[in-house]
Amino acid sequence: MQTLRYILMRLAKAAVILFAIVILNFCLIHAAPGDPAAVMAGEAGASDELFLQQLREKFGLDQPFHVQLWKYVSGLLQLDMGYSYRQDAPVWDLIMDRLPATLLLTGAAFLLSILLGVVAGVMAAVRVGKWADTAITVAALLLYATPLFWVALMAILLFSVQLGWFPSYGMESIGSELTGLSYWLDVAHHLVLPATTLGLFFTAIYTRMTRASFLETAAEDFVKTARAKGLSEGKIARRHILRNAILPVVTLAGLQAGQIVGGAVLTETVFAWPGIGRLMFDALLQRDYNVLLGVFLISSAMVLLFNLITDLIYLLVDPRIELNT
Repeated sequence: MQTLRYILMRLAKAAVILFAIVILNFCLIHAAPGDPAAVMAGEAGASDELFLQQLREKFGLDQPFHVQLWKYVSGLLQLDMGYSYRQDAPVWDLIMDRLPATLLLTGAAFLLSILLGVVAGVMAAVRVGKWADTAITVAALLLYATPLFWVALMAILLFSVQLGWFPSYGMESIGSELTGLSYWLDVAHHLVLPATTLGLFFTAIYTRMTRASFLETAAEDFVKTARAKGLSEGKIARRHILRNAILPVVTLAGLQAGQIVGGAVLTETVFAWPGIGRLMFDALLQRDYNVLLGVFLISSAMVLLFNLITDLIYLLVDPRIELNT
């Protein structure tokens, strides 16, 4: 019952935060330079003032700011994110069509980064001061400092162009018409490069965090007591050190689970992955305000959801933590 009350309270707070984000995003988007009507008129090859005025009236851009804001907010309350006149489709349909691809990419990258980061961090901590610790630490620093777009381009040049191991773009083979297991194996083959590229940066962060937390926890008195009782080093590392050292990593992972969606924008653009990151990038170039606002809204909701899930995971990792509404 306490857990349910906590979840309901957090959802209520999240709704207030999400409403504030909606207002802020709308204000920032409309304060940005650029006229969507002028962009569309330029692409149509007609830039006279009459045609621009007709476009503004058609899309409601000629109305006062507060009127546009009220229409947008009232539409959201009816689960209507608006309409993309650039792509001639409802924003909700566009996002839902692209969201599964983004969740697949970010989910794979997130799990990969957590797994590799924790394993590498523990390996470095138990071999502190040795060559393995130095190698892992240096590798983590290099991955953290290397720009993501450079890693993506080098991965394409090496593993796609030179070696031919993985495809360099897309989510599936064009014209293959695969179904069932063959289709998912093809998607997994396309997923390797973008997911690994996106996950390497976060792997470096989790490696450093795990190593530092593991070493700090290993110096605690309860670990010395467990060692004095004659427990093996492996059991001490698993049951006593790692279980407590993983809490800061869980905290950081929960905060960055939403941020990884932002990192997917660049990855999806480089690898032509058909997700909402690519959709947002195209909408930005086209001044498609409704699509931008829709993607920002979904991304913000995902961040709030991941934060709630992180807090609930705390209960599984450490039952001593009490929920506080």
